[in-house]
Amino acid sequence: MSTVLQRTITFACMLAICVVVLGAYTRLSNAGLGCPDWPGCYGFLTVPNEVHEITAAQLKFPSSQIEPRKAWIEMIHRYFAGSLALVVVLLFAVIIRSKAQHAPKVLASTLVLMIGVQALLGMWTVTMNLQPFVVMGHLLGGFTVLSLLTLLYLRAAPPSVEYEAQASTCLKVGVVCTGILVLQIALGGWLAANYAAPHCTGLPLCSNSELFSWSSLLELPKPSSTYEYGVLPFETRLSIHLMHRIWASVTLLALVAMAVFVHFKISQPIIRKAVNQVATLVLFQVAVGGIIVYFKFPILLTLFHNLMAALLLLALVRACFLLSRARQIWV
Repeated sequence: MSTVLQRTITFACMLAICVVVLGAYTRLSNAGLGCPDWPGCYGFLTVPNEVHEITAAQLKFPSSQIEPRKAWIEMIHRYFAGSLALVVVLLFAVIIRSKAQHAPKVLASTLVLMIGVQALLGMWTVTMNLQPFVVMGHLLGGFTVLSLLTLLYLRAAPPSVEYEAQASTCLKVGVVCTGILVLQIALGGWLAANYAAPHCTGLPLCSNSELFSWSSLLELPKPSSTYEYGVLPFETRLSIHLMHRIWASVTLLALVAMAVFVHFKISQPIIRKAVNQVATLVLFQVAVGGIIVYFKFPILLTLFHNLMAALLLLALVRACFLLSRARQIWV
């Protein structure tokens, strides 16, 4: 790939990280309904601030109260997401038209398809008033887009990796660990979508963990005019949060075990360093989670927790990519 295309992919990856962080900030600031319509805000491309704009917005949305701060948080997230969509479409057009033999056309097509899905989920998040399944799907979609862009970046400038006889086995372990991590991210998204964070205090278990029940985890939000601030009962939200912590322990053990396993099977420093990064990030992520609970869920630390989840997933994607290259003999 050309240098310009590589730089564009790098820019897209950075933009995608910004979109994920801004999406988390929108959710944590309770600004998901800052604009009651989509893709604009009260029928405008910016937050209405002139007298005639505010009057028109109140007439069109009489049941909504204009909160400029929340509306701007939501719109800034949309501006960044829209910019990312344009960059991805540009990358797709360039890659599809490329005559290079190994151009990642399938990857580019999947990426542009996911952008479309994300746009739909973004719209439904608003029009369905923060329905938890939609909110969680939107979060997972953002992580998927970021992962696909990371793979595109790695394909654009593939690192030099030598053949390893045990790489296939290690890759299978890596794929399983990726599934474990994705489930943990989904549990975090479900926790956030149901506003369950403050329902479980205390460390390492909830202070009232006797209220936990496996059956309550199956309880789904009932139809409601709005899902803002959550509609599930206290016991269910506590169980959701505690399940997130339990699976965090499983994720920690799995990723650290993967790093140790790869060290025994693979000799190349670049792959060992990659799995070391995964192990370091997951240890740090669990520590940050504990600090968040201890300090009663401060928004900036929680936002950093979301960013760390994204970086951890990208580190694991990179490790699996390196293992996939090491299992083949590159001529």
